Amino acid sequence: MEVSRRIAEIRATLREGVKLVAVSKFHTVEALLEAYNAGQRIFGESRVPELAAKQSALPDDIEWHFIGPLQANKVKYIAPFISMIQSVDTLRLMSEIDRQAAKCGRKINVLIEVHIAEEESKHGFSTGECRKLFEEGAFKRFENIRICGLMGMATFTDNTAQIRREFAGLRDLFDEIRSMLAIDKNCFSELSMGMSDDYETAIEAGSTMVRLGTVIFGKR
Repeated sequence: MEVSRRIAEIRATLREGVKLVAVSKFHTVEALLEAYNAGQRIFGESRVPELAAKQSALPDDIEWHFIGPLQANKVKYIAPFISMIQSVDTLRLMSEIDRQAAKCGRKINVLIEVHIAEEESKHGFSTGECRKLFEEGAFKRFENIRICGLMGMATFTDNTAQIRREFAGLRDLFDEIRSMLAIDKNCFSELSMGMSDDYETAIEAGSTMVRLGTVIFGKR
């Protein structure tokens, strides 16, 4: 019951309206079922084969979010069931998601990943590229995806001030894009930032969705 207890403790700290994504990659189906039985319904995975296996083994009402780097040639395997792809980091990937969604006769929710960290290993559009995407309206040609907001990961550091600045910068970009006339504010409403080590700082900065793994399931 350790997972259930941790989920209850985390939920007690979340502000109203902040969604909890349980990052379940590398954890067992049994651990996910314990979280599910505790009321958790949104799970985040970052590897297509593992996600597909778990999706077929677990209840149908789970909302699966893809949160890691996604190769365009793997989109077809998750397009029929994925609830949200949080890690859209190129126009090429966006185009392929749109194409596969059309084949499945559905619209797929996505977040645009923005590179806000100092680490080169992180993925995403730069702030300027993201702004240009919306200013020039390139996103409008994709009719089978629904852009629901932005996602970002802060630098892995103990420097809380730096993390706070990076999250604040992403929040400013989010607000700027929401203010554009072409944006449907009812749809563009999610700001996914914050993981196990920094989610409280992310919530302070305005996150609407936190992606937590270690604090729920323990270390892998």
